[in-house]
Amino acid sequence: MPIQVGDRIPNVTLYIMGEGAPQPVTTDELLSGKRVVLFALPGAFTPTCSASHLPGFVVHADDIYEKEIDNIICLSVNDAFVMDAWGKAQNVDHNILMVADGNADFTEAIGLDEDRHDRGMGIRSQRYSMIIEDGVVRSLNLEEPGMFAVSSAEQILEQL
Repeated sequence: MPIQVGDRIPNVTLYIMGEGAPQPVTTDELLSGKRVVLFALPGAFTPTCSASHLPGFVVHADDIYEKEIDNIICLSVNDAFVMDAWGKAQNVDHNILMVADGNADFTEAIGLDEDRHDRGMGIRSQRYSMIIEDGVVRSLNLEEPGMFAVSSAEQILEQL
């Protein structure tokens, strides 16, 4: 069963780019005692993700932080090298933390994985956004497959 509003995020190890190498970070480290916006998408450098989803959060990052958010996290089932390169290509600077779920451990643990083997993409994340307070989901905006309508930065701003 997919994660729901009111559920606690499971503690899973993810990766961020450190000094030239991927560094492990747990969801507890990222979320405990913090108010966080997390959005996930099927893949770095893919059309909707690169043209709309991530750019919306780049444009609205300051507005989101003004709503007492500690961090904005972009998560995808890619490795830390890809997430780092994509973040640089999208000019995220330090406004958005690019987090890699390369083995889909987190994505599967919250039940928002999608099998895209038929398209040569393996296991991917569904597209969604959420507001998380101290590790608990307070808002979840899950897209229908192939859609981009409810997980945008604008939707998050309305919910904050």
